Amino acid sequence: MKKPNAAETLPAADPAAPHAPAETAPRQTPADILQHYLAEISRFPLLTREEEERLTRAYHETRDPEIARRIVTANLRLVVKIALDFQKFWMQNFLDLVQEGNLGLMQAVKKFDPYKGVKFSYYASFWIKAYILKFLMDNWRLVKIGTTQAQRKLFYNLHKEKDRLQALGFEPVPKLISQRLNVSEQDVIEMDQRMGAWEVSLDAPVRQESDDRHLDFLESGEVPLESRVARAEIDARLKAEMQAFRDILEDKEQVIFEERMLTEEPKTLQELGERFGVSRERVRQIETRIKKKLKAFLEDRIPDIEAYRAGPDAE
Repeated sequence: MKKPNAAETLPAADPAAPHAPAETAPRQTPADILQHYLAEISRFPLLTREEEERLTRAYHETRDPEIARRIVTANLRLVVKIALDFQKFWMQNFLDLVQEGNLGLMQAVKKFDPYKGVKFSYYASFWIKAYILKFLMDNWRLVKIGTTQAQRKLFYNLHKEKDRLQALGFEPVPKLISQRLNVSEQDVIEMDQRMGAWEVSLDAPVRQESDDRHLDFLESGEVPLESRVARAEIDARLKAEMQAFRDILEDKEQVIFEERMLTEEPKTLQELGERFGVSRERVRQIETRIKKKLKAFLEDRIPDIEAYRAGPDAE
C-alpha cells in the first residue's frame, strides 16, 4: 500500500477563503543587533583576580576547552571597550571590529603564560588590538591606508604624537610631526585628513530617537586599579632592564643609546658624528648594533617582551 505524502494528507485550500496576512518579523538594524549582543555578554560574570589566576593556570596545564570558554566569555566586554576606541576608523558594522577582537581574545587565551606575573586582561588587550588593527588595515578600502611603512607608522602614532607635542607646549603642525616621526609632511597631512574624516562621538545613541548610548551597556571605562598597578610594575621592570642594558655598553655606545634612543629629542647622526669625530654612517652602524643587542638582551631577560609592547607603537 502506497504511503501518502504530506501534500496528499493536507486538506485542499479553499480558493474563496481570505488569505491570512503573512507575519514577518521586524527587520533588525545593526544598532538593534549590537544592543542585543551587549545585553547577552553582560550575562557572563566577570572574574575576580583570584578566579582569573586559577582558571588561566588550569587552562595552561590542561588545555580544557571549557575552561577556555569561561575565560573568553568573562572578557567579552573588554573586547567591546577596546573596539570602541577604533570605531571612528570603521563606520560600517561595529560588530565587525568586535568579531575580530574576539578572535584576538581567543588567541590570547591560547598563548597566555600565567606564570609570567602579568594580568591576563592586560596581556589580552594587545592581541585584541592587533587583530582589530589588522582587520582595519586589510579592509579599509575607501581610504587606502597602510600601503607604505610611513603610512602604517602614522596610522598607529599620529594621534599619540599630536597629544605628546601639545603636552610639551608645541602646536602639532604637520612639519613638526613629520620631523619627529621621520615621514614626509604630505603623508602627515593626508593621514590626518583620512583619520579625521570619520570622527564620531562615542556618546552617540545606539539608534535614532533613542536615549540609550553604547556606553550605557558597559561598565565604566576607567582602568581598574589592579590594571594600573600591573602596568606600573611592568614599566618599572622595563626601566630597570634598560638601565642594566646601558651599564653593559661601552662609553660611546652609552652616549648614542641615551641621546638617540632614550630621549624625547634625539640628537642627529650628524651631531653625534661630529662629537666623536666619525661619519654619520658610522654612528648609524653603531646605533643599529645597539638595537640588535637591546633586542637580544630583552628577549633573554624578559621572554614575553613582545606581549609587553603595545603593538600600535611598534614600527
